[in-house]
Amino acid sequence: MNVQGSVTQVLLIEDNSQIGHARRVAQRLAEQHGFDATDAGRVALLATELASNVLKHAGRGELHLRAIQGQDGPGVEIIAVDRGPGFDLNQCLADGYSSCGTQGIGLGALARQAQVFDAYSDGRGSVVLAQLFPRTVQPPRWRYGVSQQPFPGESACGDDWHLAFDEQRCSVLVVDGIGHGELAQQAARAGATAFAEHPFDSPSALFDSMHRGMNGSRGGAAAIAQFDSQRQALSFAGIGNIGASLIGNDGSRGLASHPGIVGVRFRKAHVFEYPRGDARLLVLYSDGLQSRWNLRDYPGLVHRHPAIIATLLQRDFCRGRDDVTVLALNLEAARD
Repeated sequence: MNVQGSVTQVLLIEDNSQIGHARRVAQRLAEQHGFDATDAGRVALLATELASNVLKHAGRGELHLRAIQGQDGPGVEIIAVDRGPGFDLNQCLADGYSSCGTQGIGLGALARQAQVFDAYSDGRGSVVLAQLFPRTVQPPRWRYGVSQQPFPGESACGDDWHLAFDEQRCSVLVVDGIGHGELAQQAARAGATAFAEHPFDSPSALFDSMHRGMNGSRGGAAAIAQFDSQRQALSFAGIGNIGASLIGNDGSRGLASHPGIVGVRFRKAHVFEYPRGDARLLVLYSDGLQSRWNLRDYPGLVHRHPAIIATLLQRDFCRGRDDVTVLALNLEAARD
């Protein structure tokens, strides 16, 4: 299965009128990807309730939307993001619970509408995830999450990403075109297109293909990671300033990249092999994200869905002056 990169659609939630807009946008996204009226209605309900909760409990926040790929077809991902006072997840999962004294339906009822539901909340705010698929479609076997946003004020994103999966392997790319805007986007897309043709070739061969594909463009930085669940090992190669970390319960390990610009000039990509050990998570990120973050500052976050992790890192560590991509992949056993 190949998953082509896409930019996260961000909807600001600051007043009641934006709740209705979020509902319409989410329902239209579902319908565009083959949801029938009943399943699209579930998407609309989740978007309405999550946006309402953001406004009610945090005063303002965002809804992040994207189409995602399930095992047999597309789905819709909705993530509510805020910087409010936080909540007790176990308490809020009880039906009928409302911290505002209203007759809320509770996160538990919302969770039953989604095939995948997760949340993380502390004093810095909350991130709530819902992934919905048509009733005939199963969620993806591998758990991953991506948050990607362009340079503030621009629609073209100079970052790109790509994921490829089979039964036991995963191959991941994050590429950042030099600068931002349309020319950076063209460079990044050229690299992602070359990668997608043969994503399970060796990382060194993939970099050669990407270098040829990006030649004549601005070029860019890129990182490729390939995980084999049978060998329990990760192969990694990076050129330029794409950050990469393997994260376990007891800490994280940075993965080494080399200087250069793919499509312009670089020496042969060096591939490093890393045993998985106790690592449960791989995180790749472009330089639109600050590098001084540590998941241990967020107790329990490493156990949450990767989409929660990618979104929270973007919320708290985005530089705000460049395109930003955060991709998180769970390295534990894929779904049956």
